[in-house]
Amino acid sequence: MNIRLGLMMLAALLGFSGVAMADEVAAAAPVPDKGDTAWMMLSTLLVILMIVPGVALFYGGLVRAKNMLSVLTQVMAIFCMISLLWAIYGYSLAFGDGGSLNWMIGDFSKLFLAGITADSTAATFTDGVVIPELVFVSFQLTFAAITVALIVGGLAERVKFSALMIFGALWFTFSYLPITHMVWATGGYLFEAGDLDFAGGTVVHINAGIAALVGAIVLGKRVGFGRDPMQPHNLPMTMIGASLLWVGWFGFNAGSNLEANGGAGLAFINTILATAAGGMAWMLTEWLLRGKPSMLGVASGVVAGLVAVTPAAGLVGPMGAIVLGAIAGALCLWGVTGLKKMLGYDDSLDVFGIHGLGGIIGAIGTGIFVSPALGGVGVDDYSMGGQVITQASGVLLTVVWSGVVSFVLFKLIDMTMGLRVSEEEERQGLDTASHGERAYSM
Repeated sequence: MNIRLGLMMLAALLGFSGVAMADEVAAAAPVPDKGDTAWMMLSTLLVILMIVPGVALFYGGLVRAKNMLSVLTQVMAIFCMISLLWAIYGYSLAFGDGGSLNWMIGDFSKLFLAGITADSTAATFTDGVVIPELVFVSFQLTFAAITVALIVGGLAERVKFSALMIFGALWFTFSYLPITHMVWATGGYLFEAGDLDFAGGTVVHINAGIAALVGAIVLGKRVGFGRDPMQPHNLPMTMIGASLLWVGWFGFNAGSNLEANGGAGLAFINTILATAAGGMAWMLTEWLLRGKPSMLGVASGVVAGLVAVTPAAGLVGPMGAIVLGAIAGALCLWGVTGLKKMLGYDDSLDVFGIHGLGGIIGAIGTGIFVSPALGGVGVDDYSMGGQVITQASGVLLTVVWSGVVSFVLFKLIDMTMGLRVSEEEERQGLDTASHGERAYSM
């Protein structure tokens, strides 16, 4: 009160009315809270931890020793490339106002991050609360990078490095950016339709899972698939990668709240509980069906639970998160065994079986468990049937969009420069054939 009175007195001395000065003070632009800003910067670092080293080590342990470094290189190179593309044009197209095309894509008004300074702010989910725009740009950059990096798992051990990098850049432009805009940007088609995706079930997991599935089919099976042993070469490394994914996912999910408050706390505990339920459900189902629980099964179930809770993290209650995680753990086990065998594709590291299928479970399940009657936060004019239909529509659009874009890009690249290494190079291993180095020297 003393500060306000002092400002009004100063205004009077300078010839301004106290009322006018009070109005100007009231209309002052909101200032980012230091706690929110610190939380979002930490969340961004956590998501980077998910990618390098998280995804890299998880994937690296699952391939054969002769392909270990190729996967690490692919993940890290994709992170570097997408980071640059995001700053050059990705952010502008994802979150800009595209005018007549705003239902699908943004514009080039912030090309090269034009006009964004240390004082620029981005809105959160609370009126009058903002964070620095550069922090929001950085946070969303990590989502773009991890989505493209996830696709690596479907193509591992046989894809050309050059072809993968070109595909990644084009797919980021024509699939990731439009889906992101449609789901998360004001005016986007799915955003305006009421589709709920708290942290990326459609944008990240279904989008990447479908691209990996299409790529695996277009590329064809690895040499010796179904005949030669192709066991993971380093399961402890895969366990380390899965653990880093779990830790980093707190930034992914709780960070998507954009504020350090109770909403972030809800997403935080849901990320613990759904993940634990996914790991237990996969382990128990595998134990029942095969007689033994495997470490790889627990780690895979953990990732399935993380994927399923992603679109629901800040929207459902803790018990709803447990149910979603448990369903995903059991069904994703079927996805990487029964479904994969039935359809006969070679998705090397089961990106579709875990991320694609888990994302679909989570996206549709969000429409159910967001219900206040089931412990969810609820949404305006909520009806379970209507919301489930909206969620399913978002899933369908993402599947079709990503599928068509991925198929066209894979085919064009295959016809022009070739997608796959030679059979000799594949047998030799991509570490030496593509990168001239070995992960292990004995």
